[in-house]
Amino acid sequence: MLEAQFIIFLLWAVMQSLTGVFANGIILVVNSITLVRQRRLASLDLLLSCLATTRICMQVLIFNVHLVALSLVKVYMFTENFLILMFVNELGLWFATWLGVFYCAKIATIPHPIFFWLKMRISKLVPWLILGSLLYSLITSGLQSKYMWPFYKGVIMSYFSKNRTKTEDPPPDSLYIFLAGLIPPLLIFLVAVLLLVFSLGRHTQQMRTMGTRDPCRNPQVNALLSILSFLILYFSHYAMTILFCVQIFQFGSFPFRLCMMIAGAYPAGHSIILILGNAKMKQNVKMFLLHGKCCQ
Repeated sequence: MLEAQFIIFLLWAVMQSLTGVFANGIILVVNSITLVRQRRLASLDLLLSCLATTRICMQVLIFNVHLVALSLVKVYMFTENFLILMFVNELGLWFATWLGVFYCAKIATIPHPIFFWLKMRISKLVPWLILGSLLYSLITSGLQSKYMWPFYKGVIMSYFSKNRTKTEDPPPDSLYIFLAGLIPPLLIFLVAVLLLVFSLGRHTQQMRTMGTRDPCRNPQVNALLSILSFLILYFSHYAMTILFCVQIFQFGSFPFRLCMMIAGAYPAGHSIILILGNAKMKQNVKMFLLHGKCCQ
């Protein structure tokens, strides 16, 4: 039974990692080809490229965690890369948050001056949002490495210790630093999703009242489904991070490995959703794969 679980989790880790790297790699390659041909990159494509880059790194690091959990890699390799994992995770969450804000600004219609200003400026703001996210993640990661590393190390060693004991709670100031890295992108993303759902719901109700059919309904519904499915993955990723930190599950247990499987599904699953929900990206991917077959 244990051998069967080991094989299942190992196969899942390999498939998950390959899928994530492949999906995000396609996004990068397609956008790189567009950049070479047109000598410029649209704001959405730039944001997707940055998000895909962080997710490829995230997928590799998560695969390393899987190997440690399956006792195929020494624990010290995980502790050495843990701070990098935290930085990449936070940066990827910020990029994903700005992607949700971008969709909200472009699709939603809200009669407010601030929202109208954002709709007109969001494309120009994307490079600055990317730079700001990078600087913010560097600062919070630096503070975490200085003030939170003893706590992180205690959590890791507690998980991998044979005589497992719960580590001491982190100091309040350190906890604030930890929350400062995770809470802001979550709140911004939630606001963007709620505004988008409210706007699309009101728009659909108006179309029904007028008895007309909106030709733009399908793209809007696809965007809404994409954002809602991403919301599920987004929350599951946050939930798994919190569960690991509070040390609820025993290391190597079935619930522990199941949480790792769920956490690893986020960077791979949402990238596939982005490809399937973006008509331009899906068309470019089809052309890229067709060209690859022709070259064989």
